[in-house]
Amino acid sequence: MPRYLAESAWLPEGWARDVVIDVDGTGAIAAVVPGGDAAGATRLAGPALPGIPNLHSHAFQRAMAGLTEVAGPAGDDFWSWRDLMYRFLDRLGPADVEAIAAQLHVELLKHGYTAIAEFHYLHNDRGGGAYESETTLSDAICAAAGASGIGLTLLPVAYRQGGFGGKPTSPAQRRFVLSPDGYARLVETLGHRHRRDPQIRIGIAPHSLRAIAPDDLDGLVTLAAKLDATAPIHIHVAEQTREVEDCIAWSGQRPVAWLLDHAPVDARWCLVHATHMDGDEIARLARSGAVAGLCPTTEANLGDGLFPLGPFRSAGGAIGIGSDSNVSTSPVEELRWLEYAQRLAARARNLAAPGPGTSTGVALLKAALAGGARACARPIGAIAPGLRADIVVLDPDHPVLVARSGDALIDGWIFSGNDTPVRDVMVGGHWVVREGHHVHEDQARADFTRRMRHLLAEA
Repeated sequence: MPRYLAESAWLPEGWARDVVIDVDGTGAIAAVVPGGDAAGATRLAGPALPGIPNLHSHAFQRAMAGLTEVAGPAGDDFWSWRDLMYRFLDRLGPADVEAIAAQLHVELLKHGYTAIAEFHYLHNDRGGGAYESETTLSDAICAAAGASGIGLTLLPVAYRQGGFGGKPTSPAQRRFVLSPDGYARLVETLGHRHRRDPQIRIGIAPHSLRAIAPDDLDGLVTLAAKLDATAPIHIHVAEQTREVEDCIAWSGQRPVAWLLDHAPVDARWCLVHATHMDGDEIARLARSGAVAGLCPTTEANLGDGLFPLGPFRSAGGAIGIGSDSNVSTSPVEELRWLEYAQRLAARARNLAAPGPGTSTGVALLKAALAGGARACARPIGAIAPGLRADIVVLDPDHPVLVARSGDALIDGWIFSGNDTPVRDVMVGGHWVVREGHHVHEDQARADFTRRMRHLLAEA
């Protein structure tokens, strides 16, 4: 049983000294003992913290980063960006999807993410037809996660209509659409295949209320229960004001209110974005136990708007962070901009801190760990017995951390720039990053470079 000694470690109850951490053969933490017997233990090179869950990602969009920043002829918004995204994904084959995801995972791991929930809506081939194996593109994501070592919650997306009220899908959406039976087969096949793999969890993802009819949503909730009583359910909701307006025109209700009235939303659910809520929706969503999946860098990039963080947290709401379009691969940047955007709106500071003398960085990180673990539906998010051994080791001599200890380390990590102090990263008991380098980053980068040159040559 591998044994490690952390001179300092951030445990659920706070910072502790001389912490002995035992890891069992399944990659889970067997014991955590502050001041324990360190005989035979390998000393960690710096402070140990839990790995951070990334609760929302579209991996292929990492390859688009920077390619949509040229102004169009009639103004730009989410919907014009979406058209560009559709055109880009139309070029992708299985090898492209795998190479892009593997490169993304390497970058995420090097910044301290150790788990990812992949909101995966590419199912069909470039013509909209079925691959020989219905799991081809899902398998590409799983293969990338296996090569990189990141923990994976795979969320195959159900996409059935092009807008509220049964609007037909467009030709650009042909790669997303599966029949109810085809989607059920996909999810059940993946669930059976990976049921004994502690590094992979399968869940359900209705894309959004505009892409799923009410009857379809009922069927997906039933499918989730059949798959696993605790299977995660993720959905985009209320990301854009136009979506809110269209939902009201269709149903007479705002999206979050409609969802809470028509689906059994509880702690299994992650409502991604939930940017535009009124006061009643905020209170009800907080009470439901669902996690609000916040992706500040993508929400800023797309001009979505500001999530009502203060009222939602005051109501007891759970949050987590995701990299979404992957314009950033750093959890620090997501957490920092989650706070900074609120500061800009309120013209005040330290808004996430729960009270005088408390750390803003600690409050943000605690929330992201707890909400992210719940949304990924995996035993992660803390250094504690029974959870996966997902551990980030910081470099105590890095300029943003030198001479700091305790909560000041976390504040320094989150609020002191972009040169990451992450030194070593363990996922499921295996070291995947050592001294700032991922063990397979050279191969991942070579594969990504080759695929990108091919893809952009087609442009």
